[in-house]
Amino acid sequence: MTRHTALFRFDAYPATAFRAVSGANQGDPIGIGEAAVPGDTYRLPRSAVMSRLAIADGGPGIPSGACVADSSEIGRPGAPIAIAACAMFMGRDGRAVEILLVDLGRPEEEEEAERLLLPLAALRPDTEYELLDCETGSAPGRFADIASASFLAGTHLTMDDGRQVLVEDLRVGDRLLTRLHGPRRIRWIGQQTRRATGAAAPVRITAGTLNTARDLRLSPQHRLFIWQRHDAVGAGRAELLVRAGLLVNGTTVLREEGGHMDSYQLVFDGHEIIFAEGIAVESMLVTGPSQALLPADLDLGDLRAEQRDAADIEIDEATLGPGEDAAERLGRASRGETRETLPPPGPDEA
Repeated sequence: MTRHTALFRFDAYPATAFRAVSGANQGDPIGIGEAAVPGDTYRLPRSAVMSRLAIADGGPGIPSGACVADSSEIGRPGAPIAIAACAMFMGRDGRAVEILLVDLGRPEEEEEAERLLLPLAALRPDTEYELLDCETGSAPGRFADIASASFLAGTHLTMDDGRQVLVEDLRVGDRLLTRLHGPRRIRWIGQQTRRATGAAAPVRITAGTLNTARDLRLSPQHRLFIWQRHDAVGAGRAELLVRAGLLVNGTTVLREEGGHMDSYQLVFDGHEIIFAEGIAVESMLVTGPSQALLPADLDLGDLRAEQRDAADIEIDEATLGPGEDAAERLGRASRGETRETLPPPGPDEA
C-alpha cells in the first residue's frame, strides 16, 4: 500500500459553507473565475465545521504535486489536491483576509471535486466579507510560500567556519555548517515580503528557550530538530522534528501578528539540519507543492526518501499531548534534565 505521509496540516472549511449574502452571486458558495464577482459579500455561519486537511507529496503524476495525506480528517487519502485560487476579502472592520480555494479529487476520475477554504487569517463567523479579488495564477505559489520552512530577516545562521551571518546577507554558494554532512553549499535562496497574519504570522522563540542564543523567528511550518537526552514525550526515539507553530505557549514562544516581514528559504542538494541562533533547525524540504517557488532549471533529483525520513521523526500535537508547556519540556529533555533533577523553586517561584 502506498504511504501518503503528511507534510503540512491546515484548518479548512467546506466551500459550501461560505456563501454570498448580497451581490451577483447571492445564495451561492464562493467560486472562481467568472463566478467570483468583486463586490459580492460573503458570510460564514457559526454552524460551519472546521476540519484538519493533511497534505502529502503527490508525486510527478499530479500537476500540483499535492495529495490528501493518510492522516487527514477530510478527503480520501491519495486524492489529488489542486490549489485552485487565492481570494482576497475585506471585513467590515477593514481587516484583509486571504483564503485559498482548494479542490480535492478530479472529475475525470469520476470523482466529484470537493472544494475547501483554507483561510490564511482568522475567518470570523457571522461576519460579512467583501470579495476584492480572486486570482488563479498566483495561488500555487502562495500556498508554497506559507507551507515552506522560512527564516525571517535578522536571523543569524552558522557558517562552516563558525561565523554568525544574517540570513539576508547569504548568497548562493555560501557554505553553512550542517549537523550530519559538515559544510554544505547553498543551491538556492528564495525571498518574499508578505503580511504577517494568520497562517503566515511568524513564531518567535525567545532567547534562552530551547537553548537559543537570541530570539529566533521562523515560519509556523518550520521544524526544529531536538535531540532528547531522555524521551520526554514518549516518542520512542531521541531525534525529533517539531513544527514551530506547535510550540506556541503565549510566554516564551509567541505568534507575531501584524505588519509585513521578509522571509527567506534555503535549499541545499538535500534536506539538511543547519543552525540558527545556535540551535538546530531544518533547511527547506523540497516537496511537490513547494516546487512552485523554485526555478524550473533547479534539478535536485528525487527527494521523496528524504521527505519520508523527515516525516518519520516528526512529532505532532497528539505526541506532544495537552497540558505542560511543550517547549519547556523539550528544552529540559535536550539538556538531560527532568523535573526530579531541577532545583526546588525559590520563594518567588513557588
